[in-house]
Amino acid sequence: MDYPALFQAKWNAKKFLLCNLIALALLLVWIWPTGHAAFTQFDEWFFHVLNRPLEQNKMWLWIWTIASMRPFDIVVGLILLVLLIKGDWVFKAVQTRAALIGFVLTLILLLIIRTVFSKIIDHTSLQHDSASMVIPDAIKLSEIFPTLEDKWQLKDRSSQSFPGDHASVLLIWAMFMTVFSRTVGQRVIIWVLALLFMMPRLVAGAHWGQDDYIGGVMIALLALAWSCYTPFVAVATRFLLHVMAPIFNLFAKVPLLGCLSIMKPGARL
Repeated sequence: MDYPALFQAKWNAKKFLLCNLIALALLLVWIWPTGHAAFTQFDEWFFHVLNRPLEQNKMWLWIWTIASMRPFDIVVGLILLVLLIKGDWVFKAVQTRAALIGFVLTLILLLIIRTVFSKIIDHTSLQHDSASMVIPDAIKLSEIFPTLEDKWQLKDRSSQSFPGDHASVLLIWAMFMTVFSRTVGQRVIIWVLALLFMMPRLVAGAHWGQDDYIGGVMIALLALAWSCYTPFVAVATRFLLHVMAPIFNLFAKVPLLGCLSIMKPGARL
């Protein structure tokens, strides 16, 4: 059966330029001393709003302590993956294999862009320590729960916190899903989850807000522009679907795996 193409092997100049221009504008406003000072002032207030209740509310403390443990990132990853490959939600069942490959390719682009950008920022005065390392009265989860820190690596500090790597992954997932979403309800769920899963590192002080709403958004927009609005993801996904078809067919014979939508014959690209 012939299905509508998921990715278009052509340039979308308007959206490509829009994503790049917004990313550039964010960077320029962040570099501008007045803008940078305003962001820092806002972030200090925002950090206290999120971080201070850790000392006053046990439920708030435990929620974000659990969410700041490394294993929780695995839970988040599984949730995002399930929503990505869940047939007939954002993507049709026959499109999920292509969607998964396309998203992985987009993630690879994200990692390349982030690595290059981070190396540039690391050699400037713009790189900074996380909020928990700068604000004197910050409440640090690792000091409250040293045993959990030793065992599970509570993510509450970073000496190179810009841009927000965790946030950029969540944001590119949300942007990628939004591009193909069909209803307002889907978009609300997508963005609520993305923003919610960004919160642990903001509450614990592993990142400033600007690491996410400037750095994370900028990196994600660049990755989205170069993947979905150029022929790259369509051409590369078509090639990988052909190369990996025998592997998917083999896994389709495994009990339980065979019923997954990504094991079904893929859509036309």
